[in-house]
Amino acid sequence: MERLRIAVSHRPPLLLPAPNHLRRRQLSLPSPLPLQLASSSLSSRHRLSPAPRRHTPPLLASQTTPSPDSDPEPAPSAPPAGAKLVPLLLSLGAGLAVRFLAPRPAEVSLQAWQLLSIFLSTIAGLVLGPLPVGAWAFLGLTAAVATRTLPFEAAFSAFTNEVIWLIVISFFFARGFVKTGLGDRIATYFIKWLGSSTLGLSYGLTISEACIAPAMPSTTARAGGVFLPIIKSLSLSAGSKPNDPSSRKLGSYLVMTQFQAASNSSALFLTAAAQNLLCLKLAEELGIIVANPWVAWFKAASLPAIVSLLATPYLLYKIFPPEIKDTPEAPALAAEKLKRMGPVTKNEWVMIGTMILAVSLWVFGDAIGVSSVVAAMLGLSILLLLGVLDWDDCLSEKSAWDTLSWFAVLVAMAGQLTNLGIVSWMSTSVAKMLESFSLSWPAAFVVLEASYFLIHYLFASQTGHVGALFSAFLAMHLAAGVPGVLSALALAFNTNLFGALTHYSSGQAAVYFGAGYLELPDIFKLGFVTALINALIWGVVGTFWWKFLGLY
Repeated sequence: MERLRIAVSHRPPLLLPAPNHLRRRQLSLPSPLPLQLASSSLSSRHRLSPAPRRHTPPLLASQTTPSPDSDPEPAPSAPPAGAKLVPLLLSLGAGLAVRFLAPRPAEVSLQAWQLLSIFLSTIAGLVLGPLPVGAWAFLGLTAAVATRTLPFEAAFSAFTNEVIWLIVISFFFARGFVKTGLGDRIATYFIKWLGSSTLGLSYGLTISEACIAPAMPSTTARAGGVFLPIIKSLSLSAGSKPNDPSSRKLGSYLVMTQFQAASNSSALFLTAAAQNLLCLKLAEELGIIVANPWVAWFKAASLPAIVSLLATPYLLYKIFPPEIKDTPEAPALAAEKLKRMGPVTKNEWVMIGTMILAVSLWVFGDAIGVSSVVAAMLGLSILLLLGVLDWDDCLSEKSAWDTLSWFAVLVAMAGQLTNLGIVSWMSTSVAKMLESFSLSWPAAFVVLEASYFLIHYLFASQTGHVGALFSAFLAMHLAAGVPGVLSALALAFNTNLFGALTHYSSGQAAVYFGAGYLELPDIFKLGFVTALINALIWGVVGTFWWKFLGLY
């Protein structure tokens, strides 16, 4: 022990850098990545990167070491737990007012009226947000069961619904596209082929999204996982920075065009957006059955959607022009990125084959007795067996399980409202009102579709809008004499088109607005103008096309 003490006492002192040297090392930042590498770093193959926030504190502020003499900054207070009081009171008040203050019509039973009040409170909570969507839907379901308004079996009946499980599996497919990098590769190829000008670049991005939309049924995942990282990389390489006057050089135009065009991509295919499947399920609750739904949807949407897709980039090029008209470096950057990505991987080939199989079964499955959900289950099983996805990927896809919970609640409540006669009472009342104005069914069709569209200014979710109003508006269409299949499909198409109205109108709206390239006045102005032009295209082209298809 004495030798050890002597050895320690004679150990040379440990040389430490001076404090100033330490501070300089902490403040020094690595040089930025080369711009041509930005897209690969932003669009990781292994996870969906969160949308960048619009206002972030400077990086140096978080890395600066506080002086020992300075007072420590107080820790930020945690957000209050539980429900937000004002939205909670308003949401509960909406239902209680209907239940106890509004006169109940004689033809409506007490059970139906009570379920309507619970349903209205649920919808009000989805809009006002006292709790997260799934949590508030569960509270509504609990209220329906606890008050004996619905038996347990009826309240939970929609959790075995095929369409809802098809939506859940669709989220897993979207994760596969992001994880393997297949969506990124497809978009990069289109940039290589069409990206020599800004307009061509926009068309390349728009067409590539339309191509992958039927197999990647989440507009938000397509925006955040594939297209926004590519757009940011191209914009930064051109000197177009977010939250900066230079954003108008290139980034603002590309983001706005992709944002507006995505609505038509989602409307083009039944499996391009989760709300499409919900619309057809709710239509079935009212007796509107669309035979061979995937093909019928595509046939009805194809011509007006393609016309709108082709018109949107050129329209915005004229009314919201970029400062940079030519992008000769974009194809070279895309080619360099493809070179870095290397050949198509085994997992990408598996993803391609699986989606070809799934889409083929969605198109031809009815002829061989394979339903859409079984086709999706087969596809997911292949991805799991071959290791493209693992079960942790599925478990971590929170949006899928959250969608399952609150979609099922809304579908169950909407179905029971129909069974208890609420929807028929509402449709009869609206029919009488329309008759008093002596409106023909085409005129009533236009009024109802316009109303359904403009009401979305009050909603922050496309699926929430569908759950709240789709059944009621479809019933009004039917009461006005509008053909059933035309009514259901038109409302469903409309549901996609209003996703680009505002910065809060859909999931992809929040993603694109958060990129920092768009200003709020531009979003509201161009969202409304583009919506009017889309309505004109779908109205004029759709009128002749749907007549040709025999929908009316």
